[in-house]
Amino acid sequence: MMEIIVLGSGTGVPSIRRAGPATCLRVEGQTLLIDSAAGTLRQLVKAGISYNTLDILLYTHFHPDHIGELAPFIFATRYPPGYERNSPVMVLAAEGLKQFYQSLIQAFGHWVEPEPGKIIFEEIPPEIKAAMQFPPLTIRSAPTKHTPQSLAYRIETSDGRSVVFSGDTDFCDELIELAQGTDLLVLECAAPEGYKIPGHLTPSEAGKIARDAGVKRLLLNHFYPNCDEHDLITPCSKVYKGPIILAEDFMRLVF
Repeated sequence: MMEIIVLGSGTGVPSIRRAGPATCLRVEGQTLLIDSAAGTLRQLVKAGISYNTLDILLYTHFHPDHIGELAPFIFATRYPPGYERNSPVMVLAAEGLKQFYQSLIQAFGHWVEPEPGKIIFEEIPPEIKAAMQFPPLTIRSAPTKHTPQSLAYRIETSDGRSVVFSGDTDFCDELIELAQGTDLLVLECAAPEGYKIPGHLTPSEAGKIARDAGVKRLLLNHFYPNCDEHDLITPCSKVYKGPIILAEDFMRLVF
């Protein structure tokens, strides 16, 4: 069983309806957090998920609305009895992660230095297609068209199921290749049809990626506020004929 919990379906624009980007994946005894906008720790609590259970943090890129809660998370791990995890948390992102973390130390000092063995930082070269083993899971990555450090991730189970998280991206072949045949593609759709933003997708572009990748179902998220005023399903469904779901905060999908 895979369980997806949408913690934030919005962007960096403040919204009552939609928190900033963050998605939780529970699969084969592992809990993964994909991106963490400011406020994600509180979203976890509201969703009934303890920060003690987080095994892997995946960051798609270094924009503030995607990595803004990393410093608060590290800060929170320093204080018992709230944080009781013994095994380390893996933090994965593109090259530049360790430099980014050092900048946090320069800004906040020892307050964002975790206790020894609590957090491990690993960088992924953004220009290559990487595959990492976290038994029983395999995590694959591919560069996307957003920033030089942008990565999409594919998480695969031991029995062949998979889910792909695009992060922010424009239309790109690398994402189509990574998402081939996946059970669920979690894909950004930041702008309504006719309101194209460079570096982001419209519904029809999202549909083309889903169609060309042959995905089994599509979850659209990362909505700017004007998305809520437009029909996103129709232009997407004209291209992609599979199930299309529009993300909402605290939505749960089990498959």
